[in-house]
Amino acid sequence: MLIIGIAGGSGSGKTTVVKEVMSSFSLNQVAILSQDSYYKDSSHITIEDRKSINFDHPESIEFDLLVNHMHQLRKGVKIEQPLYDYITSTRLKEVNNIEPNNVIIVEGILLFTDKRVRELCDIKVFVDAEPDDRLIRIIERDMRERGRSAHQVINRYTVVKEMHMQFIEPTKRFADVIIPQGGENKVAINMLVATIRQKLLKSNQ
Repeated sequence: MLIIGIAGGSGSGKTTVVKEVMSSFSLNQVAILSQDSYYKDSSHITIEDRKSINFDHPESIEFDLLVNHMHQLRKGVKIEQPLYDYITSTRLKEVNNIEPNNVIIVEGILLFTDKRVRELCDIKVFVDAEPDDRLIRIIERDMRERGRSAHQVINRYTVVKEMHMQFIEPTKRFADVIIPQGGENKVAINMLVATIRQKLLKSNQ
């Protein structure tokens, strides 16, 4: 099994990179594991308190469960990945069943802050982007997917920027490959696609 970890700052273009790579494959060939699904459930606290959750801090992620699921997939065992609702900051009752394929892509902003995750990744990719570009994407995404106003997103960006410099940017040094310009970097995406195809070819021989 080949496990590819894809990390990078919020709004750096990680999701676009994954989508571009997956346009060449099916979910029967390559499985996707998203760090966002492993945000800790906050149903035990008030709705008002949930608004202050720092989603850019490593403590917001249930890394023990993510690492356990990565180990299970490595062993060839199907997992039940949780589903997270950003609007309510809670986990849904439904789960996403993920089969252990020959190639697994794990993506998320804080992936490489956990040593266990880094050690489980055969290839570590860091998607890089200019701060202004990331801010624009964050505003668009949070308004579209997380029910926030532009004013709320901009006010929160101070925390996002601080967390990025403290936790995410330093993990760039762990990367085997750095992709500037995110999903627009066709050369890097083609290299990832070629690597995955080679792995799938060997697995089918």
